[in-house]
Amino acid sequence: MVSLRRAVMVAALAATGLVAARSAGSGLSAAHAQQAAIPQDSTTHSCRLVMIPMRDAVKLNTKICEARSAAGPLPIIITRTPYGITGTQSIHGSYRFLAADGYHFVQQDSRGRYGSEGTFLMVAPLRTTNDPRKWDESTDAYDTVDWLVKNVANNNGRAGMLGVSYPGFLTTMAGINPHPALRAISPQAPASDMWLGDDFFHQGAFRLSYGFEYAADMELSNNSSVPIPIDTWDTYEWYLNLGSLANVEANIFKGKVPTWTAFATHPTYDAFWKARAVQTKLQKATVPTLVVGGWWDQEDRFGPLHTYKALERSDAGGKNFLVMGPWNHGGWRRSASRMPVVDPGTSDAYLRDVEASFFALHLKDKAGVTVPEARVFDSGAKEWRSFDVWPPRNGAARSLYMRAGGRLSFDPPMAAEAAFDQYVSDPANPVPYRARPIERTYDPRGSRWRNWETEDQRFVDGRPDVLTFRSEKLTEDLTIAGDVVAHLVAATTGRDADWVVKLIDVFPDSVPEDWKLGGYQLMVAHDVMRGRYRKSFSSPEPIQPNVPTQFTVDLHQQAYTFKRGHRIMVQIQSTWFPLYDRNPQSWVANIFRARPVDFQAKTHRIWHTPAQASRVDVTVVPAR
Repeated sequence: MVSLRRAVMVAALAATGLVAARSAGSGLSAAHAQQAAIPQDSTTHSCRLVMIPMRDAVKLNTKICEARSAAGPLPIIITRTPYGITGTQSIHGSYRFLAADGYHFVQQDSRGRYGSEGTFLMVAPLRTTNDPRKWDESTDAYDTVDWLVKNVANNNGRAGMLGVSYPGFLTTMAGINPHPALRAISPQAPASDMWLGDDFFHQGAFRLSYGFEYAADMELSNNSSVPIPIDTWDTYEWYLNLGSLANVEANIFKGKVPTWTAFATHPTYDAFWKARAVQTKLQKATVPTLVVGGWWDQEDRFGPLHTYKALERSDAGGKNFLVMGPWNHGGWRRSASRMPVVDPGTSDAYLRDVEASFFALHLKDKAGVTVPEARVFDSGAKEWRSFDVWPPRNGAARSLYMRAGGRLSFDPPMAAEAAFDQYVSDPANPVPYRARPIERTYDPRGSRWRNWETEDQRFVDGRPDVLTFRSEKLTEDLTIAGDVVAHLVAATTGRDADWVVKLIDVFPDSVPEDWKLGGYQLMVAHDVMRGRYRKSFSSPEPIQPNVPTQFTVDLHQQAYTFKRGHRIMVQIQSTWFPLYDRNPQSWVANIFRARPVDFQAKTHRIWHTPAQASRVDVTVVPAR
């Protein structure tokens, strides 16, 4: 699913003319179109292909799988995808609980992808005119539902839609001005903002290995005479030898990868990215909406949380619901990718008890079904929790203060303590984001990319460029739920700096039930922000050297219990390589054009005095 998702991103910039969109019949989609031409039948469903006409006469390639036998008319479950309908979820795989309940299933290539006609436009903006011939993803969903309820035999006039990742975004769009027959939707791991916190930038820091490898894989690989340039197993070494990002265009891509050109020419949160910020386009939940995401989603943890938040602002009708589980990107649909340190085995419970029940309630009027406002998994306590409001309101705001001597405490620093801790951050020796060797993100020979966010953080122990603050052993369980935000008072000898903050659960040295977890350091919440954006993501400014300055690092949200006997740790560093590019730490207007001389080692200080206290804010909620 991930590699197919990258395929859609190649066409992402078509709206700007930076990348030519691929329409049906292109070399990229031909093989998939041929596969899609062979409907897959099963013992329970009979499948056929149709081309469904849209309002502007463009036709979309659609596979309709009708239930062979049913006691009465059935609803329709729809997935719209740019990945190719041969790659969508299996009716008897992760849709098995829905299939057991009885539905017709529909899978559709989105506009301009694989077997569908038209031109693909990623995150297509909503129509700005009333011209009935204009389209957007909302109208394509509307026209699809309209055709289906009129042409699929034995349907009950109701439809639902769901999808993971980009299909999750398409599902979100279907809820804007929906067809009357669309009665329930479930956007799952939907991208919401590619610059603030989803795929390509996080609060200003560029996701180097993710962005570079997607562009190289999808654009250089189309030309068999140009090999994908990474030629070492440990990509940390390769990216370090790459040097300045300016070398990418000059020595590798040479104008052949327009997607990279878009990254390099839009490094700030400008109109290009804001136009694709989906959460700003959502007004209200027009149909019952189940938003689903994973706490350890390596690609789109930001998206589901902000989709839910945007819809919740005006959800007077109680139609908006949230599920967050102990999963990586789409992990609830792939039990084989379970991460045991956080997930005791939760996917079936979600698919059966939440997803299937949600659609049965709204598409079949199933009695006795209650959908909680927010159902979140607490991986510390290893249990699901339900809340009437998310983030919960019954908690107490608490601050975890960084203290002298590497201490972490709910008590603020005292005047007698040392005023700061410091470290030297050297772009020539950046902190790896996971243990080396770091395989290519999508290496076909295998990669730990999916699970890196649950990797034991002890691999950075002892590095002088990582500050560690650790609490005493907890004497009782401590449960947090809701926003996690770091407020740093920091200074640098440079004019720019990145701030990586990690909130970590440190397991006891001895864990008899699983000895491998002794002393394990599990990231509970984490993210990075680029210091130049401390005042505005759209208008970066240099940092004044040697002046304590306030920086806010949004670690987003979490629901987690730190167990008695565990410790809480906060780590701070200024490189996270090669997932994120290196900040030169001198002032460069556009880091994509930095020169080798711009990359300079600088000293960073984290202050912890009564007047300049660095902290991580959490909300502590009552234990169950």
